[in-house]
Amino acid sequence: MPPHPLASTERTGPAGRRTSAVPGRSALRIGVVTALPPGRNSLNEFGFHLVKHLATVHETAEVVVYADETDAGPPATLAGARNVACWKFNDVGNLWRIVGAVRATKPDAVIFNLQFATFGDQRVAGGLGLLTPAVLRMLGVPSVVILHNLSDNVDMRDAGFAGNRATAWLMRTAGKALTRALLRANLVAVTIPRYVELLNTRYGARNAVLAPHGSFEELAMPSFDVPPGKRRILAFGKWGTYKTVDTLVEAYQELLRTGHDDLELVIGGSDSPNSPGYLDSVAKRYADVPGIVYTGYVAEDDVPALFRSASVVAFPYTSTTGSSGVLHQAGEYGRAVALPRIGDFVEIIEEEGFRGTYFEPGDPVSLAGAMAEVLDDDELREDLGRRNFAAATGIPMSEVVQWHVMHINRILQQQRSRR
Repeated sequence: MPPHPLASTERTGPAGRRTSAVPGRSALRIGVVTALPPGRNSLNEFGFHLVKHLATVHETAEVVVYADETDAGPPATLAGARNVACWKFNDVGNLWRIVGAVRATKPDAVIFNLQFATFGDQRVAGGLGLLTPAVLRMLGVPSVVILHNLSDNVDMRDAGFAGNRATAWLMRTAGKALTRALLRANLVAVTIPRYVELLNTRYGARNAVLAPHGSFEELAMPSFDVPPGKRRILAFGKWGTYKTVDTLVEAYQELLRTGHDDLELVIGGSDSPNSPGYLDSVAKRYADVPGIVYTGYVAEDDVPALFRSASVVAFPYTSTTGSSGVLHQAGEYGRAVALPRIGDFVEIIEEEGFRGTYFEPGDPVSLAGAMAEVLDDDELREDLGRRNFAAATGIPMSEVVQWHVMHINRILQQQRSRR
């Protein structure tokens, strides 16, 4: 019988010493290029948990994290991991800085935690950074890309990357070129089945694979009840561009007008790097609306309590760039969700097993109705919470990282056989 695709490849040598599944190799030193908290660049939460669990894999001797430099302070330090802060959002030198750091530290392979705006929302800086996996492979360093979105599915104008149709066309063309560059990595892992199909059919990829997103923590069954007191509507993320809360505030006001007077709206998180000052402008614009709480940046340790306090988690997006890490977090804590009907977003998340009530993006009355479905029906709220918990926790991150290690070992074995 073939092994489970997420089966561990670890072996234990004398006295429990870590050894490698690749004959003749010592335990692996794996590099990870990612944003980390307390910085607020995209995918920092996913990167935090990826590194945390990767460092515990028995076969991994050390994780070297090529982290982002931010004004928020040094990147979070995790047991078994060493941070090398070597890139900045919108720095045109990121390609050379990361390559230099990798050459200085000499990992066996490097994992990239990426979406298309990881290295910047300015075109040159953002594009150059995405060439790094291909350059490392050319230099003989195996590279694995975890790709969270595809440029083909991004509305460039709505996401804030283009101001007009001509620029949007240029951005889509550049996005296709960068997708081909990313496919020069040894392996590109995506978390959505149709993304694998798109990469194979549209780009002729032969190294695109489906990888589970993974739940951030191995969690016990949560309570699907909500705490006593005012019922909370929660929205969580990095706000501005296509993730905006104006429609949500107006929907909240609609609920207050229609008799839902025991509500509180909690807007968790901070501005997107693309939209500094956005939440301050929202707070001023809706200063007279009662019961709105702005949490600002939420530390990792405070995330569980924030989600557990919610009756419904709303996603007031006007477009999407792929699957949602926040949706996975809502699922981990058994929360019901209200989701926008955007393109194939509903089909994408339902392929993953998630369920919610749905609304038309940009329509506050529609959003209010989707949230009211949950708020007015405890049985529906609990059913959605249970479905989302099952979808989010099917495969824990602790097993997903073993999947990545397995593929890294396979790549290293192939390299050895060609020598």
